[in-house]
Amino acid sequence: MHTSPQLLDVVALLADLPSHGLRRGQVGTVVEMLGGACEVEFSDDEGRTYGQASLVPEQLLVLHHRPTQAT
Repeated sequence: MHTSPQLLDVVALLADLPSHGLRRGQVGTVVEMLGGACEVEFSDDEGRTYGQASLVPEQLLVLHHRPTQAT
């Protein structure tokens, strides 16, 4: 298990990003790794992109869809 975002991870925002029209808790996918940042794409339930932003790992929570043990 990893806690730093990786390519194609599903992540949630930890804070509002008014400049991008995004709110805390919105879910996106890491689509590119940019050195110390991640390009995250936010899409609706129908797959239409409504936002994209370059974010640092501290702004994101990696979501897990399988049971994992805390370390």
